[in-house]
Formats: sequence, structure tokens, C-alpha cells
Amino acid sequence: MRIVSLLPSATEIVCHLGLDNRLVGVTHECDFPTHVRDLPRVTRTLIPHDASSREIDGLVRERLKTEKALYSLDMEILEFLKPDLIVTQALCDVCAVAESEVNAAACSLPGQPRVVNLEPTCLQEVYDCLLLVGRAAGIEGRAQEVVAKLKKRVKLVEDQTRAIVHRPRVVLLEWIDPPFSSGHWSPELVRMAGGVEVVGREGERSRTTAWEEIVDADPDVMVVACCGFDIRRTIEDLPILASFPGFEQLACVRSNRVYVVDGNAYFSRPGPRLVDSLEILAHILHPSVHRSPENGQQVFRFC
Repeated sequence: MRIVSLLPSATEIVCHLGLDNRLVGVTHECDFPTHVRDLPRVTRTLIPHDASSREIDGLVRERLKTEKALYSLDMEILEFLKPDLIVTQALCDVCAVAESEVNAAACSLPGQPRVVNLEPTCLQEVYDCLLLVGRAAGIEGRAQEVVAKLKKRVKLVEDQTRAIVHRPRVVLLEWIDPPFSSGHWSPELVRMAGGVEVVGREGERSRTTAWEEIVDADPDVMVVACCGFDIRRTIEDLPILASFPGFEQLACVRSNRVYVVDGNAYFSRPGPRLVDSLEILAHILHPSVHRSPENGQQVFRFC
């Protein structure tokens, strides 16, 4: 079976299931595991590489008006790869190739490959996606074993969190300019890690959030996990965050509990590394209870 992945989280799912040797094509954004960077790229982006956060936000909003994605397929490469299975998503309107374009492409390809859509909005649905891809690839048993191991790590965090009495009020930001609250699985991870998300809502989309709402919430902890940005790129926008009215008076700033995490590697991608995200978050919120994970270096303390 020849597999093409049309989003980074799908690539991580395919590889986590041990299907690396069947993966023949990925997107321009796929970068983990590192060896997938050598595979043919089947997508292109319309976002300039040097666009600011505000410019990216504007491009996204404009594309939403026209119901077009920010990425397009390279049909010449896709035809050359002759995939049997295409793994894509229909969850986000702009963060991957449009579902209609993928389906049309599949119909035009020789053999008409199967298209599997992943639409997780919570951690359980990420497990379901792993099982779905496993079934489609004929390795359901292996997928069940993988999911069981991930659930075991999650249970360990939840068990350690259960006895915690003081649960800090948390705001997890998915964007700075303009501010976006967290959505889908992120507030769930905050709860599992022993915090209370005071702006974002479990299972709901992230949303543009008035800065005044964040000031009114006055979180004990702020975690910045910009969608698609690594720590280095996020740090570039921290002066914007610090310039917002009332920032210095927030409880999280006064107690030196504003953290930057690698949103691109972890919180933005609904795949196996959401469990890593949970472990990172648990250590941030309760370092005396939750040990620093192996990827703990993926945290920058802003103030």
C-alpha cells in the first residue's frame, strides 16, 4: 500500500503506527519524524514565508470568505506517486487542502485511491483516528496496541493529577496577533493536567478573543502555543503580547508564570504528540507533582 498524507498530524499518525515504509508523499509542512522531510511534497502554500502574524490572520480570514484553503495540491507529483490511500482532514477550513479538492483529485487518479478523513476534536477522537488509519492500512491490531500505550501515559498523568487540590486558572493562547483562545482538545488537556481553562472551551473551535476578556479572566498561568509556530517564531511576537493594556497587571505575569511552548510540534497537531503536550502542560502547571518530560526543553519561560 502506498500512502500519501495531506497534513502533518496524519503523517505523525502514519509513522507512529509503523507505516513509514508505506508513506510515499507528504505536505510541505510535514517535518516529524525528521526522515519524512526527504519525501516528495504534494502541496504548496499561498502564505508568504515572511508574513507577520497579523498578515497570516488576514489571509486566513479572506480565504474563509471564499471557502478556499490556503494550500493546493501538486497534481503532477500526486499522479506520479500513485497512492492507494490518501489521509487528509475536513476539520479545519484553511489549514489543509480543501476536502472537495482532495476528493476530486482522488477521483481523477488511476485506481481512485481511498480517501480517509480525520476530524478529531478531542483526545478520544485522536485515538479513533489512529484506529481508523490502522484499519485502512490493514494493521488494526497494531493500532490498538499503539492506542493502549498512549492511554497508559495519559492515565498516569490523570492519576497524579487527581489528588491536586489547587488547580490554577489557565489561559492557553493559540495566537497572539490578534489573540485567539484555545479550542478543541487544548482545554481538555489543561483540565487533565490539573488546570482550569478560563477562556477556551472543550470541543469548541478556537476563536478570536478580545484582550479585555483575558484581562477580566486574570489567569494564574498563561501558556502561549501559537498554531504552526515553533518557540523561536513565537518569541518574535512576545513584544506584541507584552504591549497589550493591562498585561503587566495580570496575575500570571506578576507571579512569573507565562510560558511559551512549541505549538507547531505539539498542541496544534491532533496526533500522538498530544500526549507529549499533556505531559509538558502537566509539568508546567504542577512541577512538584509531574516530572519534567523528555521534551521538557520545549518550554520557554517568558516572564
